[in-house]
Amino acid sequence: MPTASDQTLSLQLLQASIFHFKMAFFKFLKLKISCKSNPVVDDVEHGSLSTKTMITSTHDQYQPDGSQMSTTSSVNRFTWKDMENVSRNFSEIIGFGGFSVVYLAKFPDSTLGVLKKHCDSQRHREVFKRELEVLLHIRHENIVKFLGYCDEKDEGILVFEYVSNGTLHDKLRHEGQKGSVLSWRRRMSIAYQLAQAINYLHTNFKFQIINGDIKSSNVLLDEKLNCKLCDFGSAKIGFSSTIVPSSKISLMGSVGYMDPHYMRTGIASKKNDVYSYGVIILELLTGLEAFCSEKEQLLISIANPVLQDPNKVLEMIDTHLGGHFYAEEAIAMANIAALCLHKDSTQRPSMSDIVYTIKEKIQSISFVPAVEGFKNANMDKWKIKYIGHER
Repeated sequence: MPTASDQTLSLQLLQASIFHFKMAFFKFLKLKISCKSNPVVDDVEHGSLSTKTMITSTHDQYQPDGSQMSTTSSVNRFTWKDMENVSRNFSEIIGFGGFSVVYLAKFPDSTLGVLKKHCDSQRHREVFKRELEVLLHIRHENIVKFLGYCDEKDEGILVFEYVSNGTLHDKLRHEGQKGSVLSWRRRMSIAYQLAQAINYLHTNFKFQIINGDIKSSNVLLDEKLNCKLCDFGSAKIGFSSTIVPSSKISLMGSVGYMDPHYMRTGIASKKNDVYSYGVIILELLTGLEAFCSEKEQLLISIANPVLQDPNKVLEMIDTHLGGHFYAEEAIAMANIAALCLHKDSTQRPSMSDIVYTIKEKIQSISFVPAVEGFKNANMDKWKIKYIGHER
């Protein structure tokens, strides 16, 4: 009889095959794609485009001192002609999503943007509407900036800022190139920034949001290598932290990052994002991919000794670092990863736990000082209990 872990691996391998087939199909169509597009919303500063309808949204933003503030932002509804003009008739494809094609855009003020164009189908329209609903209500410095949308035609287009340094996945894969190795400090900063972004979605918004597709290829890096989480096509928004999906919507997530509990039950929760975040920590520590298609191996399987004993992480640290890392911090991060990847989802920490623990344990990156009078005793409930030795 196959074990539960064997079944989970088989499910993820099947998903990987489907994923690679989809990517091959998109590449085949790259020169033939002519999906109808919809205009996208852009910030006022891009101006000089066609007449736009102003839409104001309200969202909660956390300040550097930890205080919360509700703010409003305005977005514009572009015309289809605008989208043709800024993308030169959708001439430069720079990527593909699960439900979309991504194009480079250049605005009249010479700034670059990204157009995420959903192809025309009932399912894609539902994805577009769901993602738009989420994007209209969020803004965080570590989430890619949403500039606008266009729903003039059956297809939908979402417009975002252009983030220049590629994805975390690519950065970790091409570290053999001179000057391209992410330093230990930068990796820790990215881990902290990503934790902040996910925590913002989970707790800093009046409607709780589950991203549903946290992975290193959805973590963009700007010119200063700061983290920018992108892609909310799988996001779920609602009052509850646990959402039972509709049978009409396929499983969310990507191979190597999918929570086995979610795969077994089909129930989406914030702990799915926590699991995926744990996989990204392992990527940052080891430099290995979440799923190796050549060997058909999951990183969580390769790193199982570390998950059982976080002190063993020192044997698996990415060799590209050349030994330039802090052992105590590596063990601390491995502890966090082990807890994030706990088989029992109820035993996993919240993102608030993780943000606090990184601030407490990772000294190689600087943090904004706590607000005067803020008592550490109040934070004891957030402290993660380590699997390994306390350091």
